[in-house]
Amino acid sequence: MAESLPEHDRILQEIESTDTACVGPTLRSVYDDQPNAHQRFMEKLDACIRNHDREIEKMCNFHHQGFVDAITELLKVRADAEKLKVQVTDTNRRLQDAGKEVIAQTEEIIRCRVQQRNITTVVEKLQLCLPVLEMYSKLKEQMNVKRYYSALKTMEQLENLYLPRVSQYRFCQIMIENLPKLREEIKEISMSDLKDFLESIRKHSDRIGETAMKQAQQQKTFNTSLQKQNNVNYGRNMHLGRSRILESKNEITLKRTFEEDDEHEEEVLTAQDLVDFSPVYRCLHIYSVLGDGEIFENYYRKQRRKQARLVLQPQSSMHETVEGYRRYFSQIVGFFVVEDHILHVTQGLVTRTYTDELWNMALSKIIAVLRTHSSYCSDPDLVLELKNLIVVFADTLQGYGFPVNRLFDLLFEIRDQYNETLLKKWSVLFRDIFEADNYSPIPVANEEEYKIVISKFPFQDPELDKQSFPKKLPMSQSVPQIYIQVKEFIYASLKFSESLHRSSTEIDDMLRKSTNLLLTRTLSSCLQNLIKKPHIGLTEDARHAAEGEIYTKLNQKIDEFIQIADYDWTMSESDGRASGYLMDLINFLKSTFQVFTHLPGKVAQTACMSACQHLSTSLMQMLLDNELKQISMGAIQQFNLDVIQCELFASSEPVPGFQGDTLQLAFIDLRQLLDLFMVWDWSTYLADYGQATSKYLRVNPSTALTLLEKMKDSSKKNNIFAQFRKNDRDKQKLIETVVKQLRSLVNGMSQHT
Repeated sequence: MAESLPEHDRILQEIESTDTACVGPTLRSVYDDQPNAHQRFMEKLDACIRNHDREIEKMCNFHHQGFVDAITELLKVRADAEKLKVQVTDTNRRLQDAGKEVIAQTEEIIRCRVQQRNITTVVEKLQLCLPVLEMYSKLKEQMNVKRYYSALKTMEQLENLYLPRVSQYRFCQIMIENLPKLREEIKEISMSDLKDFLESIRKHSDRIGETAMKQAQQQKTFNTSLQKQNNVNYGRNMHLGRSRILESKNEITLKRTFEEDDEHEEEVLTAQDLVDFSPVYRCLHIYSVLGDGEIFENYYRKQRRKQARLVLQPQSSMHETVEGYRRYFSQIVGFFVVEDHILHVTQGLVTRTYTDELWNMALSKIIAVLRTHSSYCSDPDLVLELKNLIVVFADTLQGYGFPVNRLFDLLFEIRDQYNETLLKKWSVLFRDIFEADNYSPIPVANEEEYKIVISKFPFQDPELDKQSFPKKLPMSQSVPQIYIQVKEFIYASLKFSESLHRSSTEIDDMLRKSTNLLLTRTLSSCLQNLIKKPHIGLTEDARHAAEGEIYTKLNQKIDEFIQIADYDWTMSESDGRASGYLMDLINFLKSTFQVFTHLPGKVAQTACMSACQHLSTSLMQMLLDNELKQISMGAIQQFNLDVIQCELFASSEPVPGFQGDTLQLAFIDLRQLLDLFMVWDWSTYLADYGQATSKYLRVNPSTALTLLEKMKDSSKKNNIFAQFRKNDRDKQKLIETVVKQLRSLVNGMSQHT
């Protein structure tokens, strides 16, 4: 019992001193002790409580007077507090009344401050929005005045610079949504303008082309006049004293020419004057800015190709008048002048490759069209005007850098057609002359009449000159008239040869061929028809004389061709083709024998056989000519090619009526001789010599010996047989043996004779 009391004191001390949250373990220890400890602890706790009550009471008794004094003071303060409360309430009321105006002013100030801040914000935002609105207004104005390229630049500035600053506003979103629509609208408008432009140049192509062709023709005239003036100046320096008057006249003429050219140049409009090219520039810039430049280029080229096909399509009646051709050429020139202008003023819209490709396509079509339509022309004057138009057309386009060589080649084809139309026209003229002739000598009564006839036909006869007037010329009226018409034909042919950019030699050849056709075909045909007429009765002797004259003249013509032969007798190998002179000769014979179809059959056959035999003999004489000292194997091969052409001509039946290879036999001597040397078949020749079945029956030993010695002499200088001496010396011995045997054959023939 005595032990538990100190324990209870300890527990009470812990309860008093310990935090309330930690009292639990202390109280638990009360119940863990001895039985009835709880009772004893409660008793101890009650005693402790009473002890504390007594201490509290003592303390309260000690401070009671002070508490009573404090209450008394508090009661006194209560009355003062009531007064103070009334005063404070009154002061507060008066303060509230006085502050109402301040509050109202303060609220007004706050509201003004808010408004000021809002205004400042609005001003700032408007300062951002105003440039956008101004640019958009500018865009609308540019659209209204059709300044689409500037409008696209404005859109670009709006999108990249202005709209991003105010993109949060709804009106900006509307603008952003409208910009693609405006771009599409610009594309559609510019494309519409381009279509109008394409339609405009299609309508004005002929006028543009006509203008360009006029300018080219004027430039050509100017250059010609300038060249003449230079020639005059050169002649003036050479003959200054005698040509003062001529010089002044030429200068006046040239000055007038230049003045006329200047007047024409002032009147002539350029392509830029006739067509406004701004739509195509604008459309190109617009599509380039929009990133669709390639699409625009493809569209433009596609549309122009379509227009090119339309331009190149001629009217069905174009060949009837020269105006049809002129309109056709003007449209084509106008088309390519526009393309050339676009090429030089734009970058990439059209290229030189594109224009060259387009021109090559057009040139093929033009040539095909001209071939077709020119074939319908039967009037030589119209063909000549067509030729002049083609020359101006070619010169114009050549001035713009387009190749026109194929057009001048076409003119050579048209020249043949022109010659045919001339031949038909002159055939009618010749027939009319022959029909009107009385076939009696031309009487001349005096010197004046004689000079008139001589001025038309350069006839000279010393015996006739000695006779006194009146006298008769040994010809009818048709002779000088035919002579005059032949000259007119030559002049007409020469007109076509002008401005063809050919040398005088080529022009002379063309005139020579056309004149030969006139004489050998047209005039000859008219004469043959004239001979066949019953009222022009020729005696048998006269007919034989005429036939003999035909054979003689034909052989003379062959001799003329043979004389211009120019063989290189020392050539190492052949050219691989027949000689030019021989091909010309064969062409002449073909055209001549075509005319001979109107002659009696035997006359034509005899003339043909005579010509082939004469040609064969002339060629053989050329080989065996004593002045010809050396002949190479290459020359033999070249000569063989020419003989082959002669044989082909003979086998082509130039005159009907020959049986089998009768005409080819005219060249049999040449053929066997050349085969002997080409094959080098001397063993067969020597073994079979003198036999009727010999392969080389027509080869005379003296002929073979002469030719072989020429080849032998050539081998010594040109080393033709060098390979024989190197590779097989027996062949050289064989040549010597052949020469000896041929000489023995020749000697035997001479002894027998």
